[in-house]
Parts: sequence; structure tokens; C-alpha cells
Amino acid sequence: MEITELMIRYGELSTKGKNKKIFIKKLNKNVTKKLKKYDQVKVSYNRDRMHVKLHGENAEPIISELNDIFGIQSFSPIVRVEKSVEEAEKAVIELIRKNYTPGMSFKINTRRSDHSFEYDTNDINRMLGTAVEDAMADIHVQMKNPTVTVRVEVRNRGIFISVDTIQGQGGLPVGSSGKGMLMLSGGIDSPVAGYLSMKRGMEIEAVHFHSPPYTSPQALKKAKDLTAKLSRFAGEIIFIEVPFTEIQEQIKKEVPDEYSMTITRRMMMRLTDEIRRKRNGLAIVNGESLGQVASQTLESMLAINAVTSTPVLRPLISTDKNDIIDIAKQIDTYELAVQPFEDCCTIFAPTRPKTKPKLQKVEDFEKAIDVNGLMDRALEGMKIEKIGIETDENKEREKTFADLL
Repeated sequence: MEITELMIRYGELSTKGKNKKIFIKKLNKNVTKKLKKYDQVKVSYNRDRMHVKLHGENAEPIISELNDIFGIQSFSPIVRVEKSVEEAEKAVIELIRKNYTPGMSFKINTRRSDHSFEYDTNDINRMLGTAVEDAMADIHVQMKNPTVTVRVEVRNRGIFISVDTIQGQGGLPVGSSGKGMLMLSGGIDSPVAGYLSMKRGMEIEAVHFHSPPYTSPQALKKAKDLTAKLSRFAGEIIFIEVPFTEIQEQIKKEVPDEYSMTITRRMMMRLTDEIRRKRNGLAIVNGESLGQVASQTLESMLAINAVTSTPVLRPLISTDKNDIIDIAKQIDTYELAVQPFEDCCTIFAPTRPKTKPKLQKVEDFEKAIDVNGLMDRALEGMKIEKIGIETDENKEREKTFADLL
């Protein structure tokens, strides 16, 4: 029996009260955008469910697309039949036969939103269960932990039947929680921070600091490819390249070595905050994890954060490194992130950085550099582009990157 549609369940969105419609509309927009290349597919929604009607399209690639959309708690491939118990019995028997194993158990779970239908849920459960047992000898009803749960929904448009429940990404639809600027290095942590921020509904724009000739073209391509990996969850992501060579050279020349890292991060934070202001962002996101490196002690964070009053969100702040790596592997950024191309955070790294910098000393040492002038020139030289997983530019970048390895 052919799958006619995919039925999406909202999960957390159902708890949003009066704001529920806003979140569901955003999810509908994201799903529609993600599936726009499938000409026959139509997306519709109501307060309880979203429906992806296939109209003959192959379900498998569309299932794969839905797996990457935040805001979907779960979804099911659906067979729709007319509102007739006899038609429902035929469909349920056929679906169970496709999933049959000797001695298997099953359970019928019915919901009835169309209360004008002649049978209630208990009647439907009983009739469908009896039909299955009559049609197949080596099978039995089991209410707890059955081999297969058949979900039946009686709605105005017909009876919808499924045997598979596929878990989605959960979270909130991207763009429903405002926009933040992700400080994206070429490492493992910041892409994971970006992923977790998008899962809570944030639209992100990636800010990457590039210092040629100290950082290589390969390092820049790696950052863009990491952005492309994240774009599968958002459709496309703005990538902002900020020239940072002059700033790092001035800090290296004018600032004592042990304080250079702190002042470098303060300049990155200032620039990101100014970009946020220009692009109407609401927060800054980074991949810091408490105590992981010298710049991620509380004392360092205090000194670095002092340059802004903007919320700085750290999704990984209490996360173990192994857990971060697990997520990086799950979202397919790990292998790319560990490629050995140095970024701004590793060049000119001090041999003995201050782990407990004093804010007054930091501010005194910073007077040796032209903060405003350096920032103005960096902002004038920044480059902005859109990166999507399927753009021709990204495909060419991935080919070029592979050739460089």
C-alpha cells in the first residue's frame, strides 16, 4: 500500500499557549522551504498536526529532509483510506503483514478528532484488532511493549494509519527565537554551539576571523564548509569573514605575551558585537566550555565579556569534551573540524597565557593599541555571503577542499 503523506507531530510547540500559532507557522515556512524542490509535494497544517502530502513523490528522500528540521518532535509515513472501518481493516492488515515476524505482537492506538464518526476509539481498536487476529494466526494483541503499534487517526478527510514513528530533531523552529551571531572558528566546539542554538529556534549568522598569510586559504574554506554542514538545519546561513591580520600583528607587537590572548578575544568580541548591531542580531554565541582552555576560565570570561553588554550565550558551558565530540560526529562536523589548518585562535598563541587576568591590567595594556581604528578597518574589509548545503558555490568549495587534502 502506497504512502500518501507524512504526518508531523509538534511536540514542544504544543505547550506554547497563545504563541503556538506563531511557532507552527514558522515551522510550516521552514518545512515548505526545505521541500520546495519536490514539485508535487504540498504542505498544510492545523493546530494539532502538519501534513506533507506526497502526490506520488518518493517518500524516502523527503523523510531524510524532515529529519533535519528543528521543531518536529516525530513524524509518520501515512496511508489514508476513506472513513470506513472495512477500508481501515484492509489497510491495517496489509501494513502489519509488511512488518510481520513470527510470534509478533501488536496494538491498535486510535484517536478520533472527527467525533461524528459512528464508532468511538474503543470500538475501532476492538474491530481492527479482531480483524488482524482473524487474518493472521501467529500474532496476538499486547498492550505493553508490543512489536508494532498501529496508530489510527479518524479525521475529517479520512482515516490515517501508520506503523512507523520516526523521531525528529525536536526543539523549536529555526528563526522563532531571534537572531544571534555565532563566533565560528575552525574547531570542534563552535559548530556544535551553533547547532544547539538553532535547535532552540535561533537563526545564526557565522562570524569568522581570518588572518592571512598566517591563516591559510584552506582554513577559510574549512570554516565555510563547517557553515555548509550547519546549513542543512537552516536552509542557508550568512557567513561573515572578518580580516584580522592587522589586529593580531598590533597585539603581538604592543601587548605583553601573557595578556595577548585576552586582548585578542576582547577585540573579537567587540567586532562581533558591532556586526550584531549592524545586522540586527540579539545575542552573541560562542563555543566556550568552562575551564577547557586558558581563555575559558571565569576570570578570563569576565575580562573578555567586559567589552559588551550584549547577551553572550555559551551552549557548551558545562559540557564535557567527549560529549561535544559525540554531537560533532552526530551532525557530521567532526572530521572536518579536526583537519590541521590553523585559525586565528591558534596563531600567535602565547606560551604561558594568563588564566586569571586582572581586568584593570587588561585595560591598561589595551591602551597601547588603536582599538577604534583597528575595528573600523576590519569592518570595512569584511565580506558577507550566503552558504547553503546545496549551492553550486558550496559544491565547488567542497571539491576544491578535497583536492587540497
